[in-house]
Amino acid sequence: MSAGKVRLSKRTIDAAVPGSASYRLWDSDLSGFGLRVSPKGRKVYIIGYRLGHGGRGAPWQEYTIGQHGKLTPDEARSEAKRLLGQAQLGVDPREERSRSRTELKVSQLCDLYLVEGAATKKESTLATDRLRIERHIKPLLGKQSVSTVTSADIERFIRDVAEGKTAVKGTGTRRRSDPVARGGKGTATRTTGLLGAIFTFAMKRKMRSDNPVHGVKRFKDGSSQRYLSSEELGRVGAALLQQDLSAKGRGIIRLLILTGARKSEIEGLRWSEVDVSGSRLLLQDSKTGAKVVPIGPAALEVLQGVERDPTSPFVFPAERQLIENPREKHRHYVGTPKVWNRVREQAGLPEVRLHDLRHTYASLAAADGQSLPLIGKLLGHKDVKTTAQYAHLADDPVRQAALATSDAAAAALAGR
Repeated sequence: MSAGKVRLSKRTIDAAVPGSASYRLWDSDLSGFGLRVSPKGRKVYIIGYRLGHGGRGAPWQEYTIGQHGKLTPDEARSEAKRLLGQAQLGVDPREERSRSRTELKVSQLCDLYLVEGAATKKESTLATDRLRIERHIKPLLGKQSVSTVTSADIERFIRDVAEGKTAVKGTGTRRRSDPVARGGKGTATRTTGLLGAIFTFAMKRKMRSDNPVHGVKRFKDGSSQRYLSSEELGRVGAALLQQDLSAKGRGIIRLLILTGARKSEIEGLRWSEVDVSGSRLLLQDSKTGAKVVPIGPAALEVLQGVERDPTSPFVFPAERQLIENPREKHRHYVGTPKVWNRVREQAGLPEVRLHDLRHTYASLAAADGQSLPLIGKLLGHKDVKTTAQYAHLADDPVRQAALATSDAAAAALAGR
């Protein structure tokens, strides 16, 4: 294929073969957008432009956008359109690139965000944010200047994370089974959400005027809600009676079902947070801050049946303390997921997650006719939007009441 004009698409670009010298293919749809093919077969997207409205009097210049393969034709065309528009206004893309080399990089912005922009987040949430930043954001966007990141960059970022290009390879401190390490569509969506928060922080600091994440289409979050029926809860109860289960794991799972609390809240529960006389838990370090969790007789019975370890502040201390980490003398039990795996298999519910027990608690409250605001308070939600996911459940008792009333009215009309 020789130099000329053609619609630049994956098909036409793949068909472009190297020649004895470099040549250019210019896009037939967007004037100034092209592809340069080297004798060694390297293909890069370019723009050709004259600054401002100087016409033939202004010198012809070329600017390299990026390499084919790292950019799709559509991404390159979108960036070319932006750069050509700037060139028409007299802004030289080459000067912009030179200036961007001295600007704050995305990797530096991420570090600043963790120190100054996420001060109210819990340490466990920050730990996940750090992993997503180090595993996905920095490798893919870290070297880029904050002001030059475009929506096309974000689209490419989502695609690369979803395809596993930043997934853990080999052994390390992070389990390969962890979604943060593994990548995939869910990780791509959640990491992009974090990226949006980071760029919102950049906007507040006047580092840029817009958020490149806004408006970018993401994969649907694969997490779904699962509610256990009364019959299924009975199977879980029976499975919890297995004699060889960890007593701590068994107790934690029972409390998750009976309180609707988060796993981290019950695993990390301290005796100082248990108010037996007030029938409540006074959680000091929940995901949404300090909160009070009212508990009933069944939950109290579980707590009163726990064999207390006088050497640990935790209700469920770790099976053994790690001597190699003297900075933290006491640790709490973290084996609940393994115990739950056995329980759900025994109950014939292999797809049910530990967090679904919290959803189930909310569904039981809704079925009992409790309002959404009250369910939100039971679960410790600070944002009403979070509780809104249970709106269809809260409607069920109302619907049942409406049907029963309608049936009664119909019977009266019929003289029955």
